[in-house]
Amino acid sequence: MAVDVRWATTGDAAALAAMLCEMAVHYRQPPIDADRALSASQKWLDQESPAYPHFALAFAEGEICGLASVAIAHPGIDLERLLFLKDLFVRENVRNAGVGRALMAFLAGHCLREGIGRIDLTTEDWNEGALRFYDGLGADRHGQKVFLRLSGEALKAIAIKS
Repeated sequence: MAVDVRWATTGDAAALAAMLCEMAVHYRQPPIDADRALSASQKWLDQESPAYPHFALAFAEGEICGLASVAIAHPGIDLERLLFLKDLFVRENVRNAGVGRALMAFLAGHCLREGIGRIDLTTEDWNEGALRFYDGLGADRHGQKVFLRLSGEALKAIAIKS
């Protein structure tokens, strides 16, 4: 299957929204309202900077089939930027058909062209398919970091009141 990958543009809001809705179900989250997903997608894509896009989309035969959500972080202790892969999601009907690999190749090529030194990512410990996929790409598992999150009440409690 031929897979085309590109950075998302404002015209891709509906495709991105559809992927976000499917992704929520896959990651065992409550279903996302389609209108809410479309509104968020339009807002995010309107705010995208050409220098730092946030969503790569994969298409096969003109249909959306995968997405990568990323952020660029400046610099780490080694003075190299990194690309943080927040989510990589491929529609179930095209898993194991090269879509994920095409997305990762696109991101790796972007990193090399832009002088970005590495791709960091996380995945759930229960997601055996993702773990096998990243192992197959040659990803190293690092146990040096603990994943933490501030959200909800904790986020409110530490926020500066303006």
